[in-house]
Amino acid sequence: MGIFLNSKSPCADYRETVSDLYFVDKSMLITELIPALEKKNRFFCITRPRRFGKSVMANMIGAFFSKAVDSSGLFDRLAIAKHRSYSEHLNRHNVIYIDFSRMPEDCDSYQSYISRVQNGLKEDLILEYPALALDPAKAGWDILQQIFEKQGEKFIFVIDEWDAIFHRSFIRETDKEKYLAFLRNLLKDQVYAELVYMTGVLPIAKYSSGSELNMFLEYDMATKKKFSEYFGFSNTEVDILFEIYQQETAHPEISRKDLGLWYDGYCTATGKRLYNPRSVICALTDNELSNYWTSSGPYDEIFYYIRNNIENVREDLALMAAGERIPIILQGYAAVEDELETKNQIYSAMVVYGLLTYEDGAVFIPNKELMDKYNELLITNDSLGYVHRLAKESEKMLAATLSGETKTMTEILKLAHDTESPILSYNNETELSAVVNLVYLVARDKYRVEREDKAGEGFVDFIFYPERRNAVGLILELKVDSTPEEAICQIKEKNYILRFTGKVGEKEKYKGKILAVGISYSKKTKEHRCKIEVLREAL
Repeated sequence: MGIFLNSKSPCADYRETVSDLYFVDKSMLITELIPALEKKNRFFCITRPRRFGKSVMANMIGAFFSKAVDSSGLFDRLAIAKHRSYSEHLNRHNVIYIDFSRMPEDCDSYQSYISRVQNGLKEDLILEYPALALDPAKAGWDILQQIFEKQGEKFIFVIDEWDAIFHRSFIRETDKEKYLAFLRNLLKDQVYAELVYMTGVLPIAKYSSGSELNMFLEYDMATKKKFSEYFGFSNTEVDILFEIYQQETAHPEISRKDLGLWYDGYCTATGKRLYNPRSVICALTDNELSNYWTSSGPYDEIFYYIRNNIENVREDLALMAAGERIPIILQGYAAVEDELETKNQIYSAMVVYGLLTYEDGAVFIPNKELMDKYNELLITNDSLGYVHRLAKESEKMLAATLSGETKTMTEILKLAHDTESPILSYNNETELSAVVNLVYLVARDKYRVEREDKAGEGFVDFIFYPERRNAVGLILELKVDSTPEEAICQIKEKNYILRFTGKVGEKEKYKGKILAVGISYSKKTKEHRCKIEVLREAL
């Protein structure tokens, strides 16, 4: 037993996962790997955004195959136990488990980084096979080959966070080349490797345009169907977790629908939607909805990708923040170069990192957790120009709406036309909706804003559900080449007010004041008109 060879750590880590109240059984992933043992196509690279369960699955695979620990107590009660090859492979293999996100103490060079792995692996092998008199001066792959030749033993490699090294400040281009050569020599065409399972955020193509690691089959979330169900939580899985939450939590504060609004929306190549697993578990554990995934990185993480193309993407950001989709040609990671410049490259990279999701040829913001970060970006970053200026007006716009100051509302909307931006041409209600979303952006701190929500007998443009039960609720209807009076009339005729029944917290009827807000725009006169009417006083 060693640090890398047949380590006890994967089993210990997975045991903690299985014991969690909100554990989801993904053990059937192992059935996808067993048929590949000792076959030509035995090299798998799974890429997913951070915190989407990559390390949990790597630990599970290590715990299942490794000889280090008898893990039958863990797996006997999981789905994999019913597989015909379960007993044949449980704890029957040598597993070399390497987590490349781990660093040696005071590491400031590639050599220090890689020596930890090289020397540690050789030490493990020498201790495990003392009778072979293995020479520590030889390369690790030569030692592994010697073990195979003399004893016929093979090894499963589980490599977690394979691309972590590339995010270190001390890594140079020459270091990247050395690292790829290390992986190639260790794994490629090596008969002692009976299976290689590797995870990361970025695909191999990002760093290797040649043949160094071309033996790997790569599986991402957006374009590859295989392995889709094993990363992230499905709607059914969240239903089960929510039932546990309701049974085990003394005073549940989270509704099932809110879990979907906050954390659902990531699309897979199979056409199914996935929830962010870390965020769901944290929310249920804390009994509180919050930005768990995005809290580990500020809005600058989004800005990093758009900074070289602000002028071409800011209109798209405004549209996506309004709930619209932007057509792109998905390019996997797109560019192997360091700078991302075209919109296709930028958005493709953001899909890889989980900052956007992709479906049917378009990208969009998947859920409220991420939407909050985009809204923060629009309000905070002045390099976004007019989009930022309009977002900054949103506090004034909300105050004017609540106080019935339609003149101020009209002036702010007119400000939108003090630019030549195409998004503000208002050729249809989509562009008008994007601008309205911008000028009400700050309202998202006080309201849950939903668009095109099924309400009464039709679909309403915007409904603002207040976080505080007695605050003022808003129903916005937009009209191009019509009148605000007609918008108000539609709100009444379609009975949109019914959507407030039981909406806030989903526990009891909303009792606050409700305003109908009609906003119109004339393409001929370039003028806005606003009208506000009280639909209901506070109960």
